[in-house]
Amino acid sequence: MTLNSLRHLRRARAWISGHLGPRAAILLYHRVFEAASDPFLLCVSPQHFEEHLQVIRSVAHPLSLSAFASRLRAGRLPERAVCVTFDDGYHDNLYVARPLLDRYDVGATVFMTTGRIGREREFYWDELERIFLQPNRVPPHLQFELEGKYFEWDLSSHSVYSESDYKQHKGWSVVSEISPTARHSALVAVHKILKPMSAERQNRLLEEIQVWSGVAPTVRASHRALERDEVVALGSESLIEIGSHTDNHPALSALPLSEQRDEILQSKVALEDWLEKPVDAFAYPYGLYSCDTISIVKEAGFNYACACLDRTVRLDSDRYALPRVDVFDWDGDEFAQELDLWFRQ
Repeated sequence: MTLNSLRHLRRARAWISGHLGPRAAILLYHRVFEAASDPFLLCVSPQHFEEHLQVIRSVAHPLSLSAFASRLRAGRLPERAVCVTFDDGYHDNLYVARPLLDRYDVGATVFMTTGRIGREREFYWDELERIFLQPNRVPPHLQFELEGKYFEWDLSSHSVYSESDYKQHKGWSVVSEISPTARHSALVAVHKILKPMSAERQNRLLEEIQVWSGVAPTVRASHRALERDEVVALGSESLIEIGSHTDNHPALSALPLSEQRDEILQSKVALEDWLEKPVDAFAYPYGLYSCDTISIVKEAGFNYACACLDRTVRLDSDRYALPRVDVFDWDGDEFAQELDLWFRQ
């Protein structure tokens, strides 16, 4: 190969990577729900989600994740390709999102956290929101010991959190620059402590916090995960693909390899038993993984996996670490602007 030929090849590769690669987007949703309080920014209202689907139908090329991954492997992604995904497995994925997806003929992949299916317990971040940010009374001091370290928060200024307090601060989220009360600070700190834990340790600490709070454990109808038969019903839809999101939603890279393997395999086995068909797609909780995690995902028989890297897909993207872009509760115009920006990155 001549020097000029090599230069032309390098230019062609740079053009492909820099101009074609970023024009495909995997969208990351969690819930389609009109939330009064959404501190972790998981909810898109039904009205806004419908507007998003209208934009996708008019300016993008919607694909199922399996078709997306197949075309990526072949190097033939369509221009402005878009794939819709949901994480966790909230009930509104079936009862609110699915009818809208049907109406606009847009497919989606729902990544299930199987350990929450049919359980009388909310996701831990929702439990924290219920304890710290809903109107109630808690003891003035929260303290616990963890691996020889002591943690303590003084909540005496807001031991009683009134309906007025709730209404005043319900628009707050964890990305806000300030925490308006000690309760908000405690929620952020406790969430950070719980996030890297194994399910067993996480549950023990959550139970300790629940006992301290005096807030009765419950599963709100608005915050429940799908039941097993609902997962099967959702998986029978022609436009819906079911993927795995581990058994208990841990930060996989923080766990020993044996626990990572259990989390990944148990979820896959459960879903394939329920659905009676292969489950090919995986999503890393919080987008956190290591090279060892990817190896386990491959060994488990998944064909592709999604992360949360907040960027668009290039033709050279690793199909076991597919980047996704977070979608928030934007109206249709805001979503269209964001989509255009992603495609022009």
